[in-house]
Amino acid sequence: MSGKTVIEKIFTNHSEEDISPGKIVWIDLDVVTARDFGGPNVVKNFNNNYEGQSVFDPSKVFFTFDLTVPPKTIQYANNQMICRNFAKEKGIKVFDIDKGIGTHTLIENGLVQSGSIVVGTDSHMNILGAVNSFGQGMGDVDITFGFRYGRTWFEVPATVKVNIKGDPSYDYSAKDLVIKVLSILKTDKLLGKSVEFYGELIKKLNLPERITFLSMITEMGGIVGFIPFNENTSNEIKEMAGLDKVAPEIKADEDASYFEIIDLDISDIESMVSAPPYPHNGVKISDLDKVYVDFGFVGSCTNGRIEDLLKVWAILKGKKIKEGVQLAIVPATVEVYKQAFEKGILKDLLDAGAIISNPGCGGCAQGHIGMTGKGEVMVSTGNRNFPGKQGDGFNYLTSPEVVAYSVLNGFISDREL
Repeated sequence: MSGKTVIEKIFTNHSEEDISPGKIVWIDLDVVTARDFGGPNVVKNFNNNYEGQSVFDPSKVFFTFDLTVPPKTIQYANNQMICRNFAKEKGIKVFDIDKGIGTHTLIENGLVQSGSIVVGTDSHMNILGAVNSFGQGMGDVDITFGFRYGRTWFEVPATVKVNIKGDPSYDYSAKDLVIKVLSILKTDKLLGKSVEFYGELIKKLNLPERITFLSMITEMGGIVGFIPFNENTSNEIKEMAGLDKVAPEIKADEDASYFEIIDLDISDIESMVSAPPYPHNGVKISDLDKVYVDFGFVGSCTNGRIEDLLKVWAILKGKKIKEGVQLAIVPATVEVYKQAFEKGILKDLLDAGAIISNPGCGGCAQGHIGMTGKGEVMVSTGNRNFPGKQGDGFNYLTSPEVVAYSVLNGFISDREL
């Protein structure tokens, strides 16, 4: 009998059934969440199906408001009120409109641990693979059941092992790396699979960089991604979450069986962008014709940490962005916002001409800060650039550094000109 992959071990620890790829099993949940998007439907479903009943464990059920914060319409305001009233009734904690992105908030509050299973109404819950947790976005009906019973069914995904190799001479970022990998794998190689990434190039990534990389597993078509811990990972998790200790890393067995093993050589990596209309349409900036920009956005669950803002600050401090170009900065969480405030980052970016918003998802969808008009171009640190997602224009996904240089120069670039 062969050994187990990471996802198979996590499922084994949360189920009484035999775990093997393709088998549908019941798994116990450690945390169940709902956002302000999807949350009102969860409340409606719960009241329709479980009227008068309690959630399975109030200490493990949360609302995380991050999509439209503060609410921009009466409907959004009413939807958030519905969730707050339900939370009061059931004794559930709400991470309200001042807290920031739900997945990041869960990590910062120590609610996500290595080996845990967390579900919510966010399609990028799998970002929690950065701390060795299985995070999964689900529909409101499934989340409602999770609220009530603390378990759900899941088809055990097969696992693909991806070895990232090479000896790059270019000083690339984690965003460059994920765009490069996505441009090779596209959306079919990992479709419906759990993914384990190996190789010294990826193992050395720090925690914020792991968050950046794994926030685009959804765009690869994958279920969740995992990266082996390095010597600093546990301490980084402890520091971010304010914990005295963290759960040990879940590691795949040496004789684990994989659906496929893929070797990727990224030696030729440079500064990358995902050109519209798809995240997997990755190209080197050096191969790109001059693209003038109208708007820059730094934030989202992909690049909203303090480390990302520091990179932008280092480029723009004491300078002015190009006249006629806009830049929006949205810290991922209130903790990141506080750090940026205390370091003077926000003032210097304001002086450079940036717009600073409150913590949240920011420019990830229509109605958020940072929309383009027809024909306009945005450079964004988000993880999706589908038509209409951030306006009626064109959206290029890239790193915080490239956004900073692009709004400084007025066109997509990776150095000051």
